[in-house]
Amino acid sequence: MPSAPISLRGGASEAIACADLDRKTALTQDVATRWFERRISLRSPLDPKLPDRPARPDKPELVAPTAVERRSLHSLKGRIALLHAIAHIELNAVDLALDIVARYASEPVPHSFFDGWMQVAFEEAKHFKLVRQRLRDLGADYGDLPAHDGLWQAAHATRNDLTARLAVVPLILEARGLDVTPSLQAKMRETGDLESAAVLDIIYNDEKGHVAIGAKWFRFLCARERKDPAETFRQLVRANFRGPLKPPFNDLARAEAGLTPTFYRSLTAVSQS
Repeated sequence: MPSAPISLRGGASEAIACADLDRKTALTQDVATRWFERRISLRSPLDPKLPDRPARPDKPELVAPTAVERRSLHSLKGRIALLHAIAHIELNAVDLALDIVARYASEPVPHSFFDGWMQVAFEEAKHFKLVRQRLRDLGADYGDLPAHDGLWQAAHATRNDLTARLAVVPLILEARGLDVTPSLQAKMRETGDLESAAVLDIIYNDEKGHVAIGAKWFRFLCARERKDPAETFRQLVRANFRGPLKPPFNDLARAEAGLTPTFYRSLTAVSQS
């Protein structure tokens, strides 16, 4: 591995700018470990510029969300397609966690803010590697199928507002994972693919913690500005997220993570409040 980063912001920016996915995940986990051990500073005048978007390999081809084909999980092709989509989500999640650290390294927040997001980055890198290995076990690899760029676009829209970024990424996009993953786990088990179900179990349990980190810091910023968190969330979602939130919601898992129904019920297509 090339020379070690001297700061958290520099290491995070370098990982975002890396198109080699093995190196990206290794660098992410190395930077996280160095930060947890307080072996690097938060930022340095020598830090590279934060890229506008993450570097990516030539594959997969990025297409509109509507162009990504859906298949039944009862076929091998269908399970590969689902795992490929999850790998793409996890890869974007690595870069989103790194981006929140690098982009907001000068914000007046406690160091524990960066501890939380580097924990997320470390675990998202772990998830990507697990899903990619499972794809390989099934005779496929990440990049074999097209994928969409919606996740990064949603995050890019909130690049100038930390509170809006927290509302959209952990509290909408990651929370959506809590809603849909249990049924995917069950379907994988029904098909006899217990190995893929086990990978989804790891992701699901970690994602609860990621939503909790998002909710904690969202509430922190709202409290500092003396704003009501649920009302602020609704305002930010209406301003920064296209379309309604889609039920059904995993209310129990969301509540465990600090995201109560008062936040999101009134934002559904048909209000259930």
